[in-house]
Amino acid sequence: MNKPSLAVFKFASCDGCQLSLLDCEDELLKVAERVEIANFPEASSRMLPGPYDIALVEGSITTEDDEERIQEIRAGSRILICIGACATAGGIQALRNYADIEQMARDVYPQPAYIDTLATSTAISEHVRVDYELHGCPINKHQLLEVILAFTAGRRPRLARDSVCMECKAAGNICVMVAQGETCLGPITHAGCGALCPSFGRGCFGCYGVKEQAEVESFFTFMRYERGMTESQALAAARSFNANAPALRVIASDRKWGRRREDSPE
Repeated sequence: MNKPSLAVFKFASCDGCQLSLLDCEDELLKVAERVEIANFPEASSRMLPGPYDIALVEGSITTEDDEERIQEIRAGSRILICIGACATAGGIQALRNYADIEQMARDVYPQPAYIDTLATSTAISEHVRVDYELHGCPINKHQLLEVILAFTAGRRPRLARDSVCMECKAAGNICVMVAQGETCLGPITHAGCGALCPSFGRGCFGCYGVKEQAEVESFFTFMRYERGMTESQALAAARSFNANAPALRVIASDRKWGRRREDSPE
């Protein structure tokens, strides 16, 4: 029986999520036993034509060519999986979404007329149907292996749906937000990093994206009025790896949000 074919595609990104797959090293042998790696320019010059059974897509859509290419990839892929913050939320480059892109080009490039780009950086799901999203900046290689092997087996991936706070508790960490007054996005962020930053006494930066059903506005309102977070600090916290995630846009866009407890209706 023929093995399902796997292709890896890159859009606007740093390549870090593709490298997470290469970091699997010995585990790649298990992947190779289950799938045929048909198209992976980061790792091999051998590129077989599609269609493909599984497509891993890294990076955000930032140009008109990107918009056309992702449509072609979707049409030629049975299953499309987005990997990383760029593909799932627009990435750090989505900070352009809150700025004047033409002014930015004039400030950065000596010949801005040669820059051909969209005004926004957007997630893959804003352009085509996506079958699964794996969050992180970069993604967790063990989670990636689970996703690939799950789809080759015809089942849903078995990944923790907890927040980073749960990983902190499991690691025996003292809460940096309570004990040190650090700004920490752990309560609203997907688990997956092993609570890396809090384990070293730093607040979570939200690399793994907003957790499902997280009360983002309530969290930032609490941080602002109960923990002393300023509006500029809230803006900085929201404008990070997942600044264009729908759940963060109301904070990252600098619109008025939250309500003082004393102003709330009885």
